[in-house]
Amino acid sequence: MDAENMSKNTPEFLNRLLKSLDTNEADVGRSLTRFLRYHPINEFEPFFESIGLRPSDYALLLPRNLMFLNDDQLLLDNYYVLCNYGVPRNMIGKICKEAFEVFSYDHGVLQSKLRAFQDLGVKQSFAIKIVVSSPYLLKRDTNYDDLLKVLENLKNVGIGHDWVEERISKGRSYNWKHMLELIRLLNELGLKGEKLGDLIRHRPDILLDSSGRTTFRFVSFLLKFGSTKNDLRSVILEFPPIPVPKFSSNLHRCFKFMVGIKMLAPDIGPVFRSHPLLLGSCELKRINSLLTTLNCGVNMLCQMVKDDPFVLKKWVLRVRSDRVQEPNRALKVRTMKTKFLLSLGFVENSNEIERALKVFRGKGMELEERFDCLVNMGLSRDDVIAMLKVAPQILNQSKDVIRAKIGFFVNELGYPVSDLVTHPAIVSYTVQRVKLRLLTYKWLRDEGVVHNKLALSTLLACSEDIFVGTYVNAHPKGPEFWDRLKKEIYCK
Repeated sequence: MDAENMSKNTPEFLNRLLKSLDTNEADVGRSLTRFLRYHPINEFEPFFESIGLRPSDYALLLPRNLMFLNDDQLLLDNYYVLCNYGVPRNMIGKICKEAFEVFSYDHGVLQSKLRAFQDLGVKQSFAIKIVVSSPYLLKRDTNYDDLLKVLENLKNVGIGHDWVEERISKGRSYNWKHMLELIRLLNELGLKGEKLGDLIRHRPDILLDSSGRTTFRFVSFLLKFGSTKNDLRSVILEFPPIPVPKFSSNLHRCFKFMVGIKMLAPDIGPVFRSHPLLLGSCELKRINSLLTTLNCGVNMLCQMVKDDPFVLKKWVLRVRSDRVQEPNRALKVRTMKTKFLLSLGFVENSNEIERALKVFRGKGMELEERFDCLVNMGLSRDDVIAMLKVAPQILNQSKDVIRAKIGFFVNELGYPVSDLVTHPAIVSYTVQRVKLRLLTYKWLRDEGVVHNKLALSTLLACSEDIFVGTYVNAHPKGPEFWDRLKKEIYCK
């Protein structure tokens, strides 16, 4: 059986052998006999190829002082254990490549490891798939805790072993620890129970593609732009009908595109926070190609994206892009924004309205919803209008972010919401920045080393170096307090 398997599944070895023969000789058999007399075959080469390994894979696995398979009895014994268990011969090479130590186990060790899978309640056909797709589980010091926890978590949300067995592939490699970490992350985002089960059944690639690492990559990428847990949960629940790797790749491609059109970081962040599903769905054309097609410059491209990120949908591969001179969505969006500002009492063509239009990100309807959100947080309509005239950028944040920041400012720090009217830019700063500076100021004030009525804008608007040099260093233990508090806040 093994000789037959090797003869049928070693094309590269046989080709090399035939090339070594004298093809001019009439009797090929005699030529082969003469060649083998002086060039004995290393039996490990056809063996490794027959179990699915390429020469580049098995070059380092060839024993130095052995030529015949029978001289490595442990390798053969463990090979037969896998064969008899039902592992396809052409997949044993994958185990060999990823967990070669398995083939040096003493008699009985590998059998006990395979038996342990069924002791966990896993049927043999599923165990074979697990062994082939996760060979590291057969290593000597590896336990099955992560595998067991993943299967238990899936069972708790209504997903059984048969579903998992059907969807994992023998040709891929899975890391159950990484999958467990992703399940825990999804739980932290509020995806549990029936909701988590429905998600995984509908989009198994979120969990299975690269064992969840692809999902981790795009989640961590969005976190860098300030996306909240609610933002990330929405992205995953509303995931577009494209492969997870393509979504992640598109996000990175969009970022490079924005950098390439010289969009500034403060402008890029809001676009990623507000439109992650759009960006993940767009496989954009190259910038040079667009510049030629649209007949415009980089600055115009940048302004169009800032005015209306949805214009990116027109710039994807395999979609015709019209020249800028033709009517475009960006003009409509600007008109909607202008209409919104005029309804708030802004004067048409004034410096105030032009400044706001340059700063605003998003559609008119989104801006209205964020405006209403500020009013619902305890501010009057007139107060919010006054705030926008000073700091229009506060409407570039999602409603969830606005609620979280104002809730923290009022409920945790104890400041009245009316303080935001005189210092509206506070809503633009990150929660970490506000918390670190105001808690440090409170401590310094209690210690009696700073004035007890410093303006919030004075404390928050300056750079970190100036804040530390002016206030923190005024107390001997100030730097120590600052560093400790900073670690606590930013590590949460």
